[in-house]
Amino acid sequence: MGKPLQGIIVPIVTPFKADETVDEAALRRMVDHLIASGVHGLFPAGSQGEFFALTVDEKKRIMDVVVDQARGRAFVMPNTGAVTTRESVELARYAQQAGADAISVITPYFISPSQDELYGFFAASAEAVSLPVLAYNNPGRTAVNVTPPTMARLAAKYPNIAGIKDSSGDLSNTLEYVRLCPPGFRTFIGRDTLIYAALTNGCAGAVAATANVAPQIVVGIYDAALAGDAARGQALQRALAPLRIAFNLGTFPVVVKEALEVMGLIPDGRARAPVGPLDAASRAKLVGILKEMGLA
Repeated sequence: MGKPLQGIIVPIVTPFKADETVDEAALRRMVDHLIASGVHGLFPAGSQGEFFALTVDEKKRIMDVVVDQARGRAFVMPNTGAVTTRESVELARYAQQAGADAISVITPYFISPSQDELYGFFAASAEAVSLPVLAYNNPGRTAVNVTPPTMARLAAKYPNIAGIKDSSGDLSNTLEYVRLCPPGFRTFIGRDTLIYAALTNGCAGAVAATANVAPQIVVGIYDAALAGDAARGQALQRALAPLRIAFNLGTFPVVVKEALEVMGLIPDGRARAPVGPLDAASRAKLVGILKEMGLA
C-alpha cells in the first residue's frame, strides 16, 4: 500500500436517513471532514459503522463510497470480518477490487471458535487477497478472543497479516501482541482511554471511535507521542476521556452519532433499530460534555 499503516484510524459512522437507509451524501461529508482534520486512515463498516446491522450489499457500497471520496488522501481499511469464513473472504476480495488499501477482519461472533479455527479464519482472508490484513480483536462484544500466540503464528506464516486492532481494554494483552509478533507487525489500540499509554509502549496507532467527534484531539495525542511530549499527550488524553466515558449514556453506537448530529456534522444521529435514541436527560448530558470540550 502507498500509505503507511499507522496513526489515527477512524471507524467512521454510517449515517442513516429517517427510513434507516444509508445517507451516502452525509457519509461523503464525514470522509472529507475527517481527512481535513488530519486523520491518517478511515475504517468503514467497523463497529462504530454498525457493520453488524448492514447487509452484505450495503457493506460493499459503503466501501465504494469511502474509497471514492477519500481519493487517496487517507488510507481506507474496511472491516471485512463476518461470522463465516465464506462471507469474510467474499468481502475481503470485494474490498481489494474496490481499491481499499488494507482490510481489517473482526473475529467471528456469536459462535465460540477455537484458536485453531481462528487461525484458519484469518489465514483464509490472508490467502484471498494481496492487501495488508489487520486482525480485529474485540472480545467484549464478540465473546471471542484471538490470543497473542495465535497472532504470532499467523504473522510468522503470512507476510500480509500486518497487524491487529485490540479492543480488549487490557493493555497487558495489547502489549503481548507487540512482544510476540514479528518486527514490522503493527498493533493498534482500540480503547480510546488508553491511546497515549499504548503509543508510548510500542503500538503503531489507534482505531478510535471518538475520533469521529474529536479528531483533532485524537490526532494531537498521536502527534504528542511521536514528539515525545508527555505533558501534552497526557493532557489531551485526559481531555478526551469524558467523551469516551459518555458512551455509557446510551446503547452503542448511538452516542457518537447523536454527538455528530448535535455538532451539525450529520443530519440524523439515529442508529438502526433496535438501538434507540438517547433519552432527554442523557442527551442533555452529552451536549454538556461536548460544550465543555469546545465541540458544541
